[in-house]
Amino acid sequence: MDLFAEQRRAARKGVEPLAVRMRPRSLDEFIGQQDFIGPGKLLRRTLEADRITSAIFYGPPGTGKTSLAEIIAAQTRSQFERVNAAGVGVKEIREILDAARSRLELEGRRTILFIDELHRFNRAQQDVLLGDVEAGLIILIGATTQNPFFALNAPLISRSQIFQFTPLSQADIKALMRRALSDRERGLGSHEVQLTDEAADHLATTSDGDARRALTALEIAVLSQLDPRRRQQKIVVDLLTAVESIQRKAIEYDGTGDSHYDAISAMIKSIRGSDPDAAVYWIARMLEAGEEPRFIARRIVIAAAEDIGNADPLALVIAQSAAAATEFVGLPECQLPLAQAAIYLACAPKSNASARAIWKAADDVRNQRTVPVPKHLRSTGYAGAKRLGAGEGYRYPPDAGDGIVDQEYLGVDRNYYMPTDRGAEADMQRYLDRVRGVQPDDRETGGLTQQGA
Repeated sequence: MDLFAEQRRAARKGVEPLAVRMRPRSLDEFIGQQDFIGPGKLLRRTLEADRITSAIFYGPPGTGKTSLAEIIAAQTRSQFERVNAAGVGVKEIREILDAARSRLELEGRRTILFIDELHRFNRAQQDVLLGDVEAGLIILIGATTQNPFFALNAPLISRSQIFQFTPLSQADIKALMRRALSDRERGLGSHEVQLTDEAADHLATTSDGDARRALTALEIAVLSQLDPRRRQQKIVVDLLTAVESIQRKAIEYDGTGDSHYDAISAMIKSIRGSDPDAAVYWIARMLEAGEEPRFIARRIVIAAAEDIGNADPLALVIAQSAAAATEFVGLPECQLPLAQAAIYLACAPKSNASARAIWKAADDVRNQRTVPVPKHLRSTGYAGAKRLGAGEGYRYPPDAGDGIVDQEYLGVDRNYYMPTDRGAEADMQRYLDRVRGVQPDDRETGGLTQQGA
């Protein structure tokens, strides 16, 4: 018997931060994620019935993944084992699985294995779990901040329910802070603390839906004002104190994961949707989070060619100039040309006619019969070209009065580029109508049909 176990537990509790002490002890105390943990919702029903199946808890930090696992541990009749993927290896996992198998066979009791930061397991380590999860010998609960469809093995995902945790609302964050201030046992209720409305608003906003960050800042704001020489004292957490306690806003952003791809997708779609305000917001968010500005510049160049194209040919020039300026001036000034280009693109007329033309032509090249170069278009810059008939009959368009000649350039009847009636493409369509009015309707196909080409 360990005579000092209670003393050690008390010592550990004495240094636990507020965010740990205030973890909910029951489902009724749990705040947030009401779409699946609220009254009558799926996960709540399975937990209350102690019938939980393997699940993946996926979402940003501070949204309740570990807290919910602690609630499960407290109320389940199954054996609850918890590990952090960063601190265990295959050997330890195999020992847990062997014990779980023996427990089920000898006692008829199942085992719930909670693995925090499950994405830190590589593919081989994840495969160790697969057999026992599939056979139902263990119930796996994995917590991850990364998209499980990218970070986890597909067979493991297919055998688990996925619950996506979202950032807590400002109202949820404020409710947690009020609970911490009134709780005398675990929170700050033993101190007389006044949290002003302005300070509460700032902490709730700046924490970005991360309960741990908000409670940590609140604790710092209170403890930094305590005078150890005074037993009773009133502490006011005002806006200035709140700003000092939380410091710079921490933006949840993974440069190789969901945040990276979702933010750049939002920027591209904002440009495509002609919303300059949204476009510059997503650029600002990415830069503030540490995104590589050249990555943003590349996507702006692509958007100019794909989504604006010839509706405004200047868009690509401006986008390329912004990319060059980004390389030349670097951070932080490169935010200026990036914003300028994004705003121009968002306000420009949209057309993907050029993109569709090359996509359709490339599809024909890959999947249809290859079209030979017509003889009159072939190169004549070598000895013997004339004997092969190369270039014979070619007519030089600039010599024609209006620069248009009756001449075939492909050899098959195909239309890839179909301009819109927006921006400069309307002028291009009028020009092409003139060109096509001069060229023959019955084109030489060189023995090829559209279907057979």
